[in-house]
Amino acid sequence: MLSRFIYNLFIVCYKLAIYLATPFNEKARRFIVGRRNTFQYLEETLQSNNKPLAWFHCASLGEFEQGKPVMKAFKKTFSHYQLLITFFSPSGYEIRKDDPLADYTCYLPLDSAKNARNFLCL
Repeated sequence: MLSRFIYNLFIVCYKLAIYLATPFNEKARRFIVGRRNTFQYLEETLQSNNKPLAWFHCASLGEFEQGKPVMKAFKKTFSHYQLLITFFSPSGYEIRKDDPLADYTCYLPLDSAKNARNFLCL
């Protein structure tokens, strides 16, 4: 119980620190601005999706590049699935947001119980 409280407190402090850094740091600004419409984007784009969806999360550009062969193999084997690729890092998202491998690409919202419920219920 205490560990959950400490973790949630850390997430709140992390978000606050990033907000405070936005006037001075472009990456922090992209981190915040890029997540503003994540749920709206997913609601609008996924409501017309009638295919199964496979979700791959890549924390960074490096993880995306390492996972790309797995995603390609998955898509080849399960061609009836669409791929949702999420990123934590703005640098990974900005460079790969238009990669043709993904049917949908967005930021992963910050970790909170509410965000997790909203994200998984879309």
